[in-house]
Amino acid sequence: MLHEQRLFPVEGAARAVAAKLYETVKDLPIISPHGHTDPRWFAENKPFPDPTALLIQPDHYIFRMLYSQGVSLESLGIPQVDGKEAADPREVWRIFAKHYYLFRGTPTRLWLDYVFQTLFGLNERLRAENADVYYETIAKKLNEPEFLPRALFERFKIEVLATTDAAFDTLEWHKAIKDSGWGGRVLPTFRPDAVIDAEFLGFKENIDKLGEITGEDVSGYKGYLNALRSRRAFFKSMGATATDHGHLTAMTADLSPGAAAELYGRVYTGKLQPGDVELFQAQMLTEMAGMSVEDGLTMQLHPGSVRNHNKLVYEKFGRDKGADIPAPTEYVRSLRPLLNKYGNAPGFTFILFTLDESTYARELAPLAGHYPCLRLGPSWWFHDSPEGMMRFREQVTETAGFYNTVGFNDDTRALLSIPARHDVARRVDSAFLGRLVAEHRLDEDEALDLVYELTVGLVKKAYRL
Repeated sequence: MLHEQRLFPVEGAARAVAAKLYETVKDLPIISPHGHTDPRWFAENKPFPDPTALLIQPDHYIFRMLYSQGVSLESLGIPQVDGKEAADPREVWRIFAKHYYLFRGTPTRLWLDYVFQTLFGLNERLRAENADVYYETIAKKLNEPEFLPRALFERFKIEVLATTDAAFDTLEWHKAIKDSGWGGRVLPTFRPDAVIDAEFLGFKENIDKLGEITGEDVSGYKGYLNALRSRRAFFKSMGATATDHGHLTAMTADLSPGAAAELYGRVYTGKLQPGDVELFQAQMLTEMAGMSVEDGLTMQLHPGSVRNHNKLVYEKFGRDKGADIPAPTEYVRSLRPLLNKYGNAPGFTFILFTLDESTYARELAPLAGHYPCLRLGPSWWFHDSPEGMMRFREQVTETAGFYNTVGFNDDTRALLSIPARHDVARRVDSAFLGRLVAEHRLDEDEALDLVYELTVGLVKKAYRL
């Protein structure tokens, strides 16, 4: 299924250089500074239950495509809010195999074929007729010691893996990993959305929980900010090097202390005025930037996703079920309050992502090409594809160069897809650099330096790893 020179340029000279560049980085360790894998896997190190639970049910890239073609989430055994999960794993796998053709030409197909072939030795394309053979082969492998979570971590040559964790998370599984003596480096990432977004389910209860954990009086703005500082310090003590913020917009604000305290009072008590939800998030992005200047945690912003667009799916199945949809995002004016205050602060690193590709050349690259704090995150989510990666390089390099980007991160919940995703990124970066060499825009020795930086160098620097 997998051609050795997949994703390389068609043109001969560029193809040859791309292949040479790729050979130098294909076996380098994986640095995964932003993702959503479960630290409990590595703490307990138990076998994964079955192929369906491992590969289909946690992966919204898979089940959203099936749902778009009329396959019900109930039939796939996707967990429901009321606790129902009634579906035979083998039957779910058969449904998946029957519809595997839907993934033709998608990055999901690239990732899955890579997993099937390199991990399980399955070289024949998945289809309804061989669904049981696939299922039985994978299920058998999952009970072998080589397929325990820690063994896979080591097999994949993962040097660092960062998770994403709520501000009030106890990080008990990260502590268990540390206490176990295992050498795998699994780091938490501080994500405070649940105590910053007033529309987040259980928002008031989440803030009160934050106060209980830290011993701060969160009914007032000062106590609330102190609680956040306390949790950031705890995360940092557990190995965290970054924060992450998933806001609808990139809007920031710089209110006076009095105005900010009044706004928080309305947000905390639920006595909201029009615009308060967005304004509070905007103010808190600036506050978080200030805290990053203080404590050195790299700051990430992932804006532009209209979450839970499908009300029916959200009410029945909850968050993160494939119904988040990209929306236009403005950065230049939105980020100005934050950048005016902290954009020139020494040591501050602020990584911007986007789901709005129209902003690459117009807004993001010029911003990152000027402000010392700004770096551009890789093509993300819906654009985490060979085409998306190539569009990113073509549009941002002319203004921001390579060194104002941060390499690649996989942003995945699916453990087995991590090496597949990084392999795609390494191939696409090699292809882009190979073309520049073939066009005599870059010397080959420079391309060799760059492909290493794009694979491991820039990501380690940006995330202080």
